[in-house]
Amino acid sequence: MASSSGNSSGSTRLLNSGSEEDLQVLMDQRKRKRMQSNRESARRSRMRKQQHLDELMAQVARLRKDNAQILSNINITSQLYMNVEAENSVLRAQMEELTQRLQSLEEISNCIDISGNNGGFGEAEEEAFQIQTNAATDSFMNSMNFLYVNQPIMATADIFHY
Repeated sequence: MASSSGNSSGSTRLLNSGSEEDLQVLMDQRKRKRMQSNRESARRSRMRKQQHLDELMAQVARLRKDNAQILSNINITSQLYMNVEAENSVLRAQMEELTQRLQSLEEISNCIDISGNNGGFGEAEEEAFQIQTNAATDSFMNSMNFLYVNQPIMATADIFHY
């Protein structure tokens, strides 16, 4: 029996050594699969990272283009604002001059219409004079409007710089 127990332990060793080799082969296969899987995962990760980088670069280019367009719009708007501001200054100067002219005309009209003093004229002459004065004033004011439209008063923004 001793020999048979020796034989059985020897065959167990042979089985164990065969299964250890099989186990080693199986572990090596799993290790190779895991390495291959890790390589594939790393490759996909690099591709995603490159795609994200490409998207970010495209976004940077798009934002730079948008920024340049916005700056261009700001410059155009600023120039238009300065033009409008200069024109507004000219119009204010023209309005001031026309206001002064109107005040002068009103003063002249008041001098003519001094509190019912007809200067020795009769009522008919006074009425005719008023009609002529009103017509002349209306004519003058209408011509002022046409004068303004056809021949504007020349003023520049330079008059406001002290």
